[in-house]
Amino acid sequence: MEELRFKTTLKCGGCEEKVTPGLNAINEVEEWDVDLDSDDKVLSVTATKDVSAQIIEAVEKVGFEITKID
Repeated sequence: MEELRFKTTLKCGGCEEKVTPGLNAINEVEEWDVDLDSDDKVLSVTATKDVSAQIIEAVEKVGFEITKID
């Protein structure tokens, strides 16, 4: 299992709704959550393998910035 974390520009529940279809479409993603209360709006993803590129693509596709946190 991979625990992936990303800094994003998501700001609210509406933003979260926009990224939901793209993230849910990635088969390897088991679960994900966005901490909208944190300064970096951290997206945490649990996946069966490292699908960082697909996650970044899904979030950028709907107009948000995203950067992987190592």
